[in-house]
Amino acid sequence: MEVTLVMSMEESVKLTRRLTRQLTRKVQELWEDVSSLPLPEEEKLNSCFEKIPVALFPPSIHGQVIEVCSETSIADTVQVLAQNKILSVPVRDVTAPDNASWIDKYLGIVEFAAIAFWVLHQSELTSLKTMPGDAGTGEGIGGMVGTLEAETQGASVLGVADSLVGTVSTGFQVPAAACPALSGSDAVSTRDGDFFEALTSSDHYANTKVKDITGSFRWAPFLPVQKSDNLLTLLLLLSRYRIKSLPVVESGEGTINNFITQSAVVHILSQCSGLPWFECLGNKSLLDLGLPKMKPEQVVKVDEGQPVLEAFQLMRIKGVGGVPVVAKGGNYLIGNVSARDVQYLLTAPENYRNYRSIRVKDFLEATRKYLATKDSSSPLLHSVITCKCTEAVRDVIAKLDGHKIHRIYVVDDDGNLKGVVTLRDLISQFVMEPSEYFGEFFAGWLPAYSPRGWTRPQL
Repeated sequence: MEVTLVMSMEESVKLTRRLTRQLTRKVQELWEDVSSLPLPEEEKLNSCFEKIPVALFPPSIHGQVIEVCSETSIADTVQVLAQNKILSVPVRDVTAPDNASWIDKYLGIVEFAAIAFWVLHQSELTSLKTMPGDAGTGEGIGGMVGTLEAETQGASVLGVADSLVGTVSTGFQVPAAACPALSGSDAVSTRDGDFFEALTSSDHYANTKVKDITGSFRWAPFLPVQKSDNLLTLLLLLSRYRIKSLPVVESGEGTINNFITQSAVVHILSQCSGLPWFECLGNKSLLDLGLPKMKPEQVVKVDEGQPVLEAFQLMRIKGVGGVPVVAKGGNYLIGNVSARDVQYLLTAPENYRNYRSIRVKDFLEATRKYLATKDSSSPLLHSVITCKCTEAVRDVIAKLDGHKIHRIYVVDDDGNLKGVVTLRDLISQFVMEPSEYFGEFFAGWLPAYSPRGWTRPQL
């Protein structure tokens, strides 16, 4: 594990604030030159952002960019993410030579979402290996694997079981009490607290490296921008494409100079309230800008009575970073579960050991009790953050930045869920992608974002 800070937190915060003021003033100066032109606001802003190099974007408040090496365990990676209150971290390949360029030095970016999905995988494997047999034959998955083992001339039971779910193997074993005799999605998602204590105390958890999950789970690509690139490129990548963070590099060098996230961009926007270039859109309501994009019935949500692992399953299936929690049998919003919340199941599993099955409501209650003594600033400690569709964009941005959250739920006057607005939704309002801006660069591998959802560019 490697975490190095080159300046104190106080010095870093002061530097970030000073550079933020410089950046916002620069945009304002450029805006004054184009504000009277007969063009859409987004096009005027495009011309401003296009003239500002990425090098002017303020650095992270952590000082030097936080990294983990490819040999770092998942357990230690969770600690790095949790302690620094970040969602993702670049992974450096320890086998790369010291003089390697960034393209050879970094494997990718590991996110909390990848770790959450790895935990789901462990649950799926456990269910597979403990699946009850047919009532008539008494043969379960153990019997089936035994037959397959004989037919494959000694292939390991573990290997065959893993092949049935189509991913990497595991040596993790859990107590029978933590694995109820269920089948289907219930077998995967219904887990008591013993499951997480057994997982986090296992050699498998301690020894699995981040390099071992590359390519098998939701692994963010290492797609950097250079300091000489412009701010328009940066904003388009973070708003129009399925990218949440961008490393900043220098051509030919092997180090990351900055690590820019969607949250960092929204923080900059929150500091621009009152500036004419920002207010051209900031004083409009969500409704004026067509937000939220989804209809209420399209929003992916979970019932408070569902197992918490089902919430993570939904995130994996739908490709989202969090889901709203509604009251049983209705649409009244009571909470939120995000991919980063998996950290509490892994760093403090003892808080959940008394639950026969960890339902979403149980998870939220137990986690809030834990955080009350550990982290008073956590969004989970407070009531779910909401807004109305009539609220101004500037106010919604202020809420997102102030509470350090990545989505905000839109509710009606009765507190019923009406939609969700993400960081990406808001950033995308301030830029528009010129025709053929990226050419064929993303064709075929990176889905683009449109008002109708994610679409894959045609080759």
